[in-house]
Amino acid sequence: MNSVQVIGGGLAGTECAWQIARRGIPVTLYEMRPHQTSPAHHTDQLAELVCSNSFGALVTDRAPGLLKEELRHLGSLVIQTADRFAVPAGGALAVDRVLFGAHLTALIRDHPLITLVRAEVTELPTTGIVVLATGPLTSAPLAQDLLAFTGEQYLSFFDAASPIVEGETIDRNRAYLASRYDRGEAAYLNCPMTEAEYRDFWTALVNAEQAPLKEYEEAERKFFEGCLPVEEIARRGFDALRFGPLKPVGLLDPRTGERPFAVVQLRAEDGGGRLWNLVGFQTNLKWGEQQRVFRMIPGLQEASFVRLGVMHRNTFLASPYLLRSTLQFRKRENLLACGQLVGTEGYTAAVMGGWLAGTNAARLVLGEPPLTLPPVMMAGALVHYITRAPVKHFQPMPPNFGIMPDLEPKVRNKLQRYVAYRDRSLAALAAVVVCA
Repeated sequence: MNSVQVIGGGLAGTECAWQIARRGIPVTLYEMRPHQTSPAHHTDQLAELVCSNSFGALVTDRAPGLLKEELRHLGSLVIQTADRFAVPAGGALAVDRVLFGAHLTALIRDHPLITLVRAEVTELPTTGIVVLATGPLTSAPLAQDLLAFTGEQYLSFFDAASPIVEGETIDRNRAYLASRYDRGEAAYLNCPMTEAEYRDFWTALVNAEQAPLKEYEEAERKFFEGCLPVEEIARRGFDALRFGPLKPVGLLDPRTGERPFAVVQLRAEDGGGRLWNLVGFQTNLKWGEQQRVFRMIPGLQEASFVRLGVMHRNTFLASPYLLRSTLQFRKRENLLACGQLVGTEGYTAAVMGGWLAGTNAARLVLGEPPLTLPPVMMAGALVHYITRAPVKHFQPMPPNFGIMPDLEPKVRNKLQRYVAYRDRSLAALAAVVVCA
């Protein structure tokens, strides 16, 4: 039996290799460290946690907690290991990084069906079943080969994402639907500002604390010029935002019949208008500062942020254009991808992608049809989103309830709705466990 090749030994690649091997199929797992280092990693351990030691919320009526619970039922090695080496962290699942990484490395290294190769892969293998799990810091030679395979316009090297808020938490008494000059469908939510509101917002924005860029990101900062952080635009002058992303022309406020001093526009992230993106608000502010400052925008005082803005080195695919819901490439069925490379955000989402790609790689070897996860599961909703979102505005997405299909009948109370999402997901999960 030919070996499946998995490229990348992070969370996704580790999970992927294990899921293939547990089905009796040999795997070759390539990890370039320690011979070739990445700017963010500090050890040669597999599944190294580079940003935090937390996998997010534990409770299952929160999206990250539900995703972890799904993975427990599906037999995830990484989540099982995280549970084993958990450390006190309130309501979150946090781990002892050293013990976590050492245990996973030993399990993979010593597995009789897994061959761990410490070498950099610079080109996509052209034969056999291959899974790409190289993460957001894909090495330059492989990234260039991936560009040639996908087409340059479908690979991003920087994650410059604006915040996303839940639609139901936007105050519609302040925000109004309209398109500039009433051209076409009223497609944007507009948050109008008076001069005094704008001045307070601008002052807070230019004085807010930024997250420090890592050394390698600072060196590549020139790439940000085409997509400047909103706070950098603001620092260019009091009116800079009013002639840029907060331009008010053509957006009369229906309450006053007049043009506002400035307008923040939000664009729908989904067809149901449950998630809204702050247009032009890519930012490098610290997350706490983002919530404090952006809630000064009229209509967003009580906004619930599904994703906060980020701006850092990141390689990810335009998955809606390139991938099927099985995580297979549309143009090459024996090539799969998973982890942050496909546009999911966060540790647990990376593990989920590794589980699905590994499961489907194994099924391809065994002559079984690839598995598609139902979108009523959190895992399925994430994969459904990244493979169907509008390509033009595609950005990485973390697990959240805003991407889940509506409940029938609808549940208006938020806490009750989250419980209902969980119950529906776990009911659907039972059939997936049998198939997987």
